[in-house]
Amino acid sequence: MIAQLIWRQAAGHRQDRRYLRAVDNTRVQLQPCGCDDEANMISADGPSTKSEETRDAGEKKRGRPPPEMLHLLSAVSVWLVTGTTISSLNKWIFAVYNFRYPLLLSALHMLTAIVVDYGLIKCRMIQHRGVGEQDLTTSAKCKVFLLSLTFCASIAFGNVGLNYVQLSFAQMIYTTTPLFTLAISTLILGKQHHILKYTAMMPICLGASFSIMGEVQFDQTGCLFVFAATMLRGVKSIQQSILLQEEKINSVFLLYLMSIPSFCILAIAALVLENWAALQSPFQYDQHLWGFILLSCLGSVLYNLASCCVITLTSAVTLHILGNLNVVGNLLLSQLLFGHELTALSCVGAALTLSGIIIYQNSEIIVAYIDTRRARTPTGGSGEDVVCVKKNDSNISETPEPCSEEELYADNQVHEKTD
Repeated sequence: MIAQLIWRQAAGHRQDRRYLRAVDNTRVQLQPCGCDDEANMISADGPSTKSEETRDAGEKKRGRPPPEMLHLLSAVSVWLVTGTTISSLNKWIFAVYNFRYPLLLSALHMLTAIVVDYGLIKCRMIQHRGVGEQDLTTSAKCKVFLLSLTFCASIAFGNVGLNYVQLSFAQMIYTTTPLFTLAISTLILGKQHHILKYTAMMPICLGASFSIMGEVQFDQTGCLFVFAATMLRGVKSIQQSILLQEEKINSVFLLYLMSIPSFCILAIAALVLENWAALQSPFQYDQHLWGFILLSCLGSVLYNLASCCVITLTSAVTLHILGNLNVVGNLLLSQLLFGHELTALSCVGAALTLSGIIIYQNSEIIVAYIDTRRARTPTGGSGEDVVCVKKNDSNISETPEPCSEEELYADNQVHEKTD
């Protein structure tokens, strides 16, 4: 069922273009909520034969080829697995093996991203359509560097915070990222959002408050680091969106550009701030530790690459919806692996936060659905489900009625780009 929903959303915008091309090839002119002659009218008696033939031709062209569908399912599976396990794996490295070098681990993540992304770009496995590194303007390079600062700081603060707080608590704080994103875009950029998004912030804030009050092993230092990482995630989303939309940089290529300065910054910070005197020889550590570190580095790269693939094949909305499964998976793994206690107040906070996130991520779809329902409400009692604009030589009369399913879906499709 989940695969079918992903399939439909992934093929939605392509289906609309293919359908309109099929209609154009048969020389049938379709307009949103309007048509030019009686042959294209859809009334209570049913569609015309010509319209049926056109729709059948569009249906034959619809659908995703099996290889592309397998590619999508593989990307979603990799994204869910890595997104659910990467935080638990990092927490396992810190808690079980007492590896107290979160900045070093973050630097290793960036180094792995550089190596893997560079190999993919050189092997032309990633089709880089945007501008090249040599084509970047000075302004774009400054934006990439600022994004790198935010990117590495958010990762470093998150890993440092995991040293002090439970994984379940950190996940609940991370879910408040839309709150910071909304506040920054509204206060600093002056961007206005739908009232439904602001309404969704109430259960998110209330749920985060309940999670903090219900935390058994509350640590103030760890809480500050996790909140700082969450705020930086919101800033990073806005910076990345600006680069992807204004500079037209490929998302994987942007990840490669960010990883280079991020690695340098994190490596220097690890050398200066972390206690290297207590670091033992690599041969004195358990051999499984380095295996887990390697898995953590590869998992972080696969997670980012899978995110790019899922957004490319579907939309950012699908990625957000699937992200809720990651939150639930991390909570379950936290209970299973570390035995973290979730109080009743924490469970209520988690439920409130997830409900607010779902409302926020699907606000455009909810508004479009409400508008559609209002448009379908009969105004004149004629009983017709669909009406078009009928044009005559003498006058033009318009009767407000709902559009067809295909037209509404095309008009209400949501496309946005995030991290």
